[in-house]
Amino acid sequence: MLVEIPDPEVILGVILAFVVGLGGLYLYYKIRPFVKTKNEMFDASQSERLEYYERQLIDMKIRLDALEIQGIEQKTEDPNLELKQFLEKLTKNQVEEKPTDKVINPEIKQEKPISVPIISNIDNTNPTNHVLQLITNKAMTSRDIQITLKRSREHTSRLMKKLFDDGYVERNTESKPYTYSITEKGLAKVEEVQTSPSIA
Repeated sequence: MLVEIPDPEVILGVILAFVVGLGGLYLYYKIRPFVKTKNEMFDASQSERLEYYERQLIDMKIRLDALEIQGIEQKTEDPNLELKQFLEKLTKNQVEEKPTDKVINPEIKQEKPISVPIISNIDNTNPTNHVLQLITNKAMTSRDIQITLKRSREHTSRLMKKLFDDGYVERNTESKPYTYSITEKGLAKVEEVQTSPSIA
């Protein structure tokens, strides 16, 4: 099998074309950054437009932040209004609860017929004696005492803390909510109160 070797002029022409192509590519990549095409000109106008919109967005973000800050400042005033509205609702609820309390009280009095006359004697005196009389026969929660006394939760809590600190009641912390029961010192005070009206 015979292999024909091309003429040296053909080989030289192919090599020369290859070298010229490489040189042309090299020059193209060197000159390309300095020549702006239509697409790049279009990109420049787009980048200007993007910068304009970016400035607009930043401006709007600043305005939005300012509005949020004003909203927060207004909301700091709103909790007072909400608190006032809550207190008004609470007072309305207490006014509405009073008739239901009248219904609840006879049920409690029916459960404890012994304590009915004593409670009526103590109603005219201070709430301390009234509470001690209430928990003489049965431990009660602070909420039960509050409903019976028709006082605020804070008032009832302060009263029960004072009675606990003075040693008239003991607090059962194992149950939730806490229940209060009378101590020996508290029983002595109840007996003292019961005997003093009969003397007078």
